Amino acid sequence: MRTRDRRAVITGIGVTAPGGIGTKAFWDMLTAGRTATRTITLFDPSGFRSRMAGECDFDPVAEGLSPQEIRRMDRAAQLAVVAAGEAMEDSGLVFDQLPPSRIGVSLGSAVGCTMGLEEEYIVLSDGGRHWLVDHLYGVPQLYGYMVPSTLAAEVAWKCGAEGPVGLISTGCTSGLDAVAYGVQLIEEGSADVVVAGATDAPISPITSACFDAIKATSPNNDDPEHASRPFDRNRDGFVLGEGAAVFVLEDLDRARRRDAHVYAECIGFANRSNAFHMTGLRPDGREMAEAITVAMRRAGIGPDDIDYINAHGSGTKQNDRHETAAFKRSLGHRAYEVPVSSIKSMIGHSLGAIGSIEIAACALAIEHNVVPPTANLRTPDPECDLDYVPRVARDHRTDVVLSVGSGFGGFQTAMLLARPGTA
Repeated sequence: MRTRDRRAVITGIGVTAPGGIGTKAFWDMLTAGRTATRTITLFDPSGFRSRMAGECDFDPVAEGLSPQEIRRMDRAAQLAVVAAGEAMEDSGLVFDQLPPSRIGVSLGSAVGCTMGLEEEYIVLSDGGRHWLVDHLYGVPQLYGYMVPSTLAAEVAWKCGAEGPVGLISTGCTSGLDAVAYGVQLIEEGSADVVVAGATDAPISPITSACFDAIKATSPNNDDPEHASRPFDRNRDGFVLGEGAAVFVLEDLDRARRRDAHVYAECIGFANRSNAFHMTGLRPDGREMAEAITVAMRRAGIGPDDIDYINAHGSGTKQNDRHETAAFKRSLGHRAYEVPVSSIKSMIGHSLGAIGSIEIAACALAIEHNVVPPTANLRTPDPECDLDYVPRVARDHRTDVVLSVGSGFGGFQTAMLLARPGTA
């Protein structure tokens, strides 16, 4: 059982995601089962194997960023700062009145400032024609684009954090791991308030080319709205996405003293590596299962306490089979009873950001007692034989949620969220 004196809770949520900017628009889209994947508009995708993505309809001017901020920040930083602003406001905290040394930031990102780097390389190399580039054509922000920690620095400047500030980059589990680190900062007393989450804006030619090369993304370009099909027998790869989700974390007792609205408590987490293959997964799901088991042990709960599983559900053949096996291995008979879904079916896979975006979905599932659906799931794969909540959201009492992530390099992470007072 948990014996920690300090317990980390979520008191503010901010989301910039495909299909709508802001937490309300995000949740409305998920519960309606709408998809936000479409043909790429951020660059000319003709010639690529996969030409679709979940893009954010994001206008930095409309979201209140100044011309200087827009010029300085990569798109990933812009998405994160806007999400952080929403989370800060939602929390009800007046950050200017908090001791700066007691505010921390933990941000995740898989690919950093990809768009800024690629745009500058094109300029410096004259469209790739010169191997030796002329640095004099580079913008002053170029060094910042090369250092992913500048994303965390931008969020720290936004909230005035002078406590622990860091960036976690563990591939597609970055968004889960960054929030987990923020939870640790609260539990150990290193910070009173932590602004935690993740961001990625990878929709660029270089990213598309990389995933094309290994055939990880779907080639179903004629029907982009239905191309992301986790757990469906006809799935053929994931759909790229972008976005950010940021949270305000604080100690439960502190939140109660100020009568804050608490979305969820972070009751347990664990991560593992398979030390196996850069992109491959063992079919038995052993490493993910171990992460789930350890997270439950740290939370002091068992399989029967879990009410909903937010799956990684990328829509690749090997991933969906791998985590289905992991759920069965770690939860036993309960795996067949608890509803499971993948929101990547609606917003795509935003790499390092998706774990935090999925945490937002989990916290809102607890808040509203609604399980979002797995859109586009029409023909179940016999090897994926669990309750994947196809196409339509489900009213369901949701006190404890398990969210999992799986990333290239063998990273496996599990996080448990609970309604305060129920676990």
